[in-house]
Amino acid sequence: MKTGTGRIGGGVVVITGAAQGIGRRYALAAAEAGASVAICDLADVSGVVKEIEALGGSAYGARVDITRPEEVSDFVDAVEAGLGGITGLVNNAALFGRLQPMDFDDIPLEEFRQVMDVNVTGSFIVTREVARRMKPRKAGRIINISSSTVIVGSADLMHYVASKGAVVAMTRVFARALGPHGIGVNTIIPGLVSSDNVLSNDSFAGLVDFAAARRCFARPQQPEDLIGAVLFLLSEDSSFITGQSLIVDGGALFQ
Repeated sequence: MKTGTGRIGGGVVVITGAAQGIGRRYALAAAEAGASVAICDLADVSGVVKEIEALGGSAYGARVDITRPEEVSDFVDAVEAGLGGITGLVNNAALFGRLQPMDFDDIPLEEFRQVMDVNVTGSFIVTREVARRMKPRKAGRIINISSSTVIVGSADLMHYVASKGAVVAMTRVFARALGPHGIGVNTIIPGLVSSDNVLSNDSFAGLVDFAAARRCFARPQQPEDLIGAVLFLLSEDSSFITGQSLIVDGGALFQ
């Protein structure tokens, strides 16, 4: 097992939405870099915990609905009791893969509310709970995951785009509020990633080659393409960076 990669060795990193897909890749990468890893999801996370332990790492996992403050609080309490003080957070959990592109006139209001509840409110609840523990220690790194759809304004995903735009705005507010406490908060903006959620949805899987052709690096984006950015923003190497949005999309968008 590797240790210390990206200077996060010895830390405790929380990753939401990590039962599978990109979140699972983040969790394994953080463990390989030497961090203790806590993961949560609505789905069973025990398999990922076992994978981390097989690498020789320390891990804790639980089923958590991030839209329920009491569940999040109990989870964070358990993480700090079992692994130690949280040093990093990756807000990866989101509703996306099961959505269907449609005109905004056709989006059911309940679906719009559900997307906002998970993608925005859930991230807020987790960040607030973790930040409360980080503040007395005057240190911490928080990463929110947005989407390149925020920049291009994908017309057939109004609710998803609106939620991920709110994530960028929320990052900036948290950066202002938590900076005096030594806590950095940044956003990663991926392109369309060939993740499990994307490839299992025909509406999105068909766009993988189209997206690849628009990039300077003309190939599909893989989950592994995001790991370097995540480890960097979790590490001491990014200690003077906060409130920023880092686009990781192979050169499809310039900003």
